Amino acid sequence: MILRTATGERDVERVAEFNGAIHGPASIAMTHRLFTHHPNTQMEDLIFVEDEQSGQVVSSLCLIPWVWRYEDVEISAGEMGIVGTREDHRRRGLIRAQVDHFKRRLRERGCLLSQIQGIPYYYRQFGYEYALPLEGGLRIELRHVPAPPETPFTFRLVTLDDLPTLMRFYDEAAQEIAIHAARNEATWRYLLTHSIGTETECETWLVQDAGGRATGYVRLPKHHFGQELVAGEVSRLGFDAALAVLHHLKTLALEREKPGIRLNLPANCALMRLARSLDSHDLGAYAWQIHVPDLVALLRALAPVLERRVAESPFAGLMCDVRLNLYHESLLLRFEAGRMTEVANLDFGDDGEIRFPPLQLVPLVLGYRTVEELCAAYPDVRVAPAWRLLADTLFPKVTSFIYTIY
Repeated sequence: MILRTATGERDVERVAEFNGAIHGPASIAMTHRLFTHHPNTQMEDLIFVEDEQSGQVVSSLCLIPWVWRYEDVEISAGEMGIVGTREDHRRRGLIRAQVDHFKRRLRERGCLLSQIQGIPYYYRQFGYEYALPLEGGLRIELRHVPAPPETPFTFRLVTLDDLPTLMRFYDEAAQEIAIHAARNEATWRYLLTHSIGTETECETWLVQDAGGRATGYVRLPKHHFGQELVAGEVSRLGFDAALAVLHHLKTLALEREKPGIRLNLPANCALMRLARSLDSHDLGAYAWQIHVPDLVALLRALAPVLERRVAESPFAGLMCDVRLNLYHESLLLRFEAGRMTEVANLDFGDDGEIRFPPLQLVPLVLGYRTVEELCAAYPDVRVAPAWRLLADTLFPKVTSFIYTIY
């Protein structure tokens, strides 16, 4: 067995065919487009194992580079994607060998975190922890969708000419999501062209007011879980526009003989808030699994976020050493006059007043779980009462949602 990375389009085609056999035909085009057309990827990001005797690809995964924004801080992220092994080659450590190479590639790429949409539990062995919302949302029965607003709205499918408008709407909506994916023009062009025919293809509807002026958009994935019509991305909408979008989704669901509508969207957007008022059913949510290769590097990058939280709190001007005891090591966050002047790994776990198992610190830092929620779930998460308010100030729960870049 030889571990390799792609060196040309022929390797991409071989891995794409392998992925099609493992994950289904739609993944063939997705793999091929990702590594021949996406602006972020490089050939070395496509990793696979080849059987030297047969020449067959028998296992593969890849690194898909993203840029995330955590408030005003940009973070390089590397998704572990399209993971699979032929059934007769499983339980031989092939994925583990590729993950080791993947993690080296993360460092080469300067990625501060890695995410995966993986199956339950499996990726914990590689240091991944559930830490951002992913899939689920609200289900609405069609009979619960009210009449459209008196003010008329129209809908049409977008074209490439709408790209500047879509970019503006996306960036406006992202201001309400503390952690989100950054999209530039090249990413948007990929979404509107090269994702067509792949597993991540969406149809994008532009929302127009009575005067024909664009007021927003909604995107519907063509491949998804469940039988409902799914809305998987939406711009910022006013109440009337949100009501019109919901009615348009009902119309499409009826035309396509779908049993209902599912909204897989940020919890705080207008469409979700409207749906909650209409007797929708909460399906809960799955989550992105996150690996942080270097917690010190991530916390250093997030210094502007943490300093702003301190400045806007009763701890303004903070002079303090905050020690995060991770049991086998401790992290030091030194604040001087409200500025985080040092982040260091002390290489040992001291007693400390704030204690977390290392993986449980990740959902706290990313605002997915609060100190209180983690303390309730894990007896070895311990925060002394005198430090609770500061911990809550530094690491509050935030709204996050990651829309795709491919």
